[in-house]
Amino acid sequence: VQLQASGGGLVQAGDSLRLSCAASGGTFSSYGMGWFRQAPGKEREFVASISTGGGITDYADSVKGRFTISRDNVKAMVYLQMNSLKPEDTAVYYCASGPTLMYNRRAAYWGQGTQVTVSS
Repeated sequence: VQLQASGGGLVQAGDSLRLSCAASGGTFSSYGMGWFRQAPGKEREFVASISTGGGITDYADSVKGRFTISRDNVKAMVYLQMNSLKPEDTAVYYCASGPTLMYNRRAAYWGQGTQVTVSS
């Protein structure tokens, strides 16, 4: 599975941003999809995931109520709508996938990252 993330940028605190991830080369609808992020000097951390059919979602406590993950199995796309952004959301965001993602927040496939910078 190849994953291509896009949509990052520089925004101000309180703004919104939507990340997109295009999947190819595999059976997109067979795997949970998710987003992770890595801030400078920190380990990569889980942000959100969504089940194969889109009916189950999981969020890190730090983004609950502000971020929304969604997917379009016809277009093989997954999205992360980020609202009320904070400077601490600044990180490189990675699209990810895998058969156990919904169970243990661990991904088997990774895309390249897209930078999100939130200024105060």
